[in-house]
Order: sequence, then structure tokens, then C-alpha cells
Amino acid sequence: MINSSICNLAGIKYPIFQGGMAHIADGKLAAAVSNAGGLGIISAMSRDGSYLKEQIDIARSLTDKPFGVNVMLMSPYTDEVAQLIAVEKVPVVTTGAGNPSKYMELWNNAGVKVIPVVASSALAKLVERLGACAVIAEGGESGGHVGDLTTMALVPQVADAVKIPVIAAGGIADGRGIAASFMLGAAGVQVGTRFLVAKECGVHQNYKDKILKATDRSTIVTGKRLGHPVRSIKTPFSRNYAKAEYTQIPDDELENLAVGALRLAAVEGDEQKGCFLAGQIAGMVNKEQTAKEIIDEMFQEAETILNGAAKWVK
Repeated sequence: MINSSICNLAGIKYPIFQGGMAHIADGKLAAAVSNAGGLGIISAMSRDGSYLKEQIDIARSLTDKPFGVNVMLMSPYTDEVAQLIAVEKVPVVTTGAGNPSKYMELWNNAGVKVIPVVASSALAKLVERLGACAVIAEGGESGGHVGDLTTMALVPQVADAVKIPVIAAGGIADGRGIAASFMLGAAGVQVGTRFLVAKECGVHQNYKDKILKATDRSTIVTGKRLGHPVRSIKTPFSRNYAKAEYTQIPDDELENLAVGALRLAAVEGDEQKGCFLAGQIAGMVNKEQTAKEIIDEMFQEAETILNGAAKWVK
């Protein structure tokens, strides 16, 4: 049984968080992951407080286990969502796509455990000073918004930079990834892409099929020109967007090309105009399973690997 400080911190059986994937990570999926022993996370997306309240209520109706909410700090509703999280006393909040400094005191005073996603040691040290109880060090292999550093390079540097626990994210889809994360200095992992094909995940089947059919070269990073790079599956949309980045198209028009593209993929399954966010490990995900089957399989494999690690020492 793998146990770490993250288990005690979050009140979970296994040290694994489900990624806060917009239009994918809802109350139903979060509850399934929490019931399976991990920490399920609801994505607040760029939606208002009423949407988040609905998803929190759904999660609480399906599980009595801890769960979290992911806040995308670029959302126009971040202030409203931050207040709701404090009022609802959500057990854990994770943050992405920005610096959460503005909301740290609010959440800490409400007893919410704040665990920001960081892409650098500098941001990790900053949020530690502001009261974060852990950080998620996410490498550029992940799906969605990405940084420059890989998980292999980022996790040990963040682990050296802070005293709070580090959760590794980006490129983790099996027990090998979990075992490697612990060796790099992490106390847990966050997994997104593999949970996208969980049977409890309500994303459109076309989206799941894209993941299941993916290979190791199936993703592309776009959006670097605008300073907000994202990783997604190669599709007509992503290829056209990548080409547009190297033209003279004005920045505002380039940005508008992506408006609503994720929803078209996740909700409508539009294979031409949709943006199918996914990590580089999509090529390793080849079957639909329940959240419990995913977690059990990953940790059984990780335990076997870690128990046999001594064979390398002579």
C-alpha cells in the first residue's frame, strides 16, 4: 500500500489527484474518483458561481469523501468562484493558468487547503510563503495549458525549492509514472488524460475515441504566440491554428479562432472545429475503465515496481 503525506493532507486513500479538465471534470467524475480513493476535482472553467455550485452539490450527493475544485485564474468569474469556494468550504482548491496570490488569504481563512499548479520553482516558493499546503508541479507533457519545463526536470527542482509536499503532473498514465514521480521527490501525482476515458466521465465519445486512438506523436502545442500555449490532439482545428500563428493575422483574431473550440470537442464531439486537449501520454491510454479500475491498476503496478527497485543496486 503506497501512502504519503498527501494522503493525510487531503484525507484520501491513494496519493492521486484527478486533473481539473474544463468541460470534462464535473461533479460526477470527481465523485467517482473520490469514491475510488483518490481526490476528484471539479473544474470551475470559465463559468459563474451558479454552475460551480451545481457541480459541488452533485459531487456531495454522490460521495461523502473529500473532493476539490480547480480554478482557472484567467476566468472572468474568478472572484465570484473564489468566494463560493470559501463559503462552501470545499476541502481542496487547485489553481491553474496564473498566480493565485490574490485569493490565498481568503481560502486559508476559510479552512480550504490550497494546492496551486506551478510551472516553475519561483512560483512554488511564492505560493509556499503565502500559505499553500502543497504544490502541483506540472510539466509541459500535460494536456491543456502548459509550461516550458518537462516533468522530469521540473519536479526535482521544485522538490528542492520548497518544504511543502510536491505532487507531480504531466506524462503520468500508469504505475511506472507514479513510481518515477516518487523517485523524483514527489509525494503524489495528478492524472488528467487517463481519467478522461473513465466510464464515469461524461465527455463526448468522439473525444474518448481520439485519446484511445492516439500515438506518441499525436499531440501538438499551439498558442505560444499569445503567451498561453496549450497541448491538444492533432486535428484539422489544431493544425489550422498552428499555421495561423505564423501568419500576419492580428492577435485578437488569432485568439478568436479558439473561442468555444474546447466545448465543441468535449460537448459536441466536433472533429473538425473542436480542440481536443490531451497530454503526450494519450498514446499509452488504450481502454475505458471505471475510475476505481484505473486507480487500482496504476497503484498495483507502482507497488510492484517500487518493491523491485532494489534489483538495480548491487
